Amino acid sequence: MPRTLQADSLQSTVASILRAAGSQQAEAEQVAANLVMANLSGHDSHGVGMLPRYIDAVAEGGLHPNASVRINLDIGTLLSLDGQHGYGQVVGVQAMELGIERARRHGSCILTLAHAHHLGRIGHFAEMATSHGLVSMHFVNVLSRPVVAPWGGGDGRFGTNPCCIGIPLAGAEPFVLDYATSRVAQGKMRVAHNKGERVPPGYLIDENGAPTDDPGVVVVPQGNGLFGALMTFGEHKGYGMALACELLGGALTGGGTWHRPADTSRSVLNGMLTVLIDPERLGTQASFDQESREFVEWLRRSPPGQGFDAVQIAGEPERQARAARRRDGIWVDDATWGEIVAAGAKVGVAVAA
Repeated sequence: MPRTLQADSLQSTVASILRAAGSQQAEAEQVAANLVMANLSGHDSHGVGMLPRYIDAVAEGGLHPNASVRINLDIGTLLSLDGQHGYGQVVGVQAMELGIERARRHGSCILTLAHAHHLGRIGHFAEMATSHGLVSMHFVNVLSRPVVAPWGGGDGRFGTNPCCIGIPLAGAEPFVLDYATSRVAQGKMRVAHNKGERVPPGYLIDENGAPTDDPGVVVVPQGNGLFGALMTFGEHKGYGMALACELLGGALTGGGTWHRPADTSRSVLNGMLTVLIDPERLGTQASFDQESREFVEWLRRSPPGQGFDAVQIAGEPERQARAARRRDGIWVDDATWGEIVAAGAKVGVAVAA
């Protein structure tokens, strides 16, 4: 049956499965904490439901437990890094820690990260940067079964390719814009399919290129063995951003782009281009703080539109979700929990069904 679990209990269960799959204790705890934080933030698509795929990817050899980021180039303001197929929640943090140190020392840093396994919620890395007073921009590509159709196309040709921007706000929580360039994240379709839900029009096309509201078309093979595809947000505009993420996160980083037939591999590899800027070293800290504060205050003075309680800025829904879910627990649907139980069984960990 569906269940509601407290974050600590869920995190402990996930960590035990990761340890059994080969991760050292510290890595297992870090990855588990990151996955649970995604659930707490309201992004179940990037949360513990990813665990079964990770376990399969380790078994296939596409995900390497206990790998660390490798530095290919370091000239201070420019870093070229390789994730060596390690857990993205680990090598991504290592990459950001390197970039943040360089940006605080030099005022800015551009870093590329190639061959990281699934980085998870990119907003986590933006939150790392903004906690140090840095502006961050992230462009990410996804090397896995292509699930997003190009504008004007009828099948999947690339991944959900997220873009993220983090901006610290003086005396307030940061602005953290984190979104897939598809109309909706692939993982959200997995969650909807597991719940037996339909989705609004305009999100999906089926395996024949026709519109559909069935999220299963991008989760399980259809009658002809083919999958449907997600649509990009904003029609040609989102499509253009998706391509920019593929070219910057994939081609520029050295991680590669997707241009081959789909396969059944369970691994999900990401490339990420990150730009970090220190407003203090730029010499605009005071005006930046003042203008940011005054602009956000100006937005908040807008009267609520029909159906809304107030104007919000990016990052606020996630922080509200964290408070609510830490208090009330994290709801896990029956299908997702069953997959987690099965993943545990694969590595010899008994999880209560």
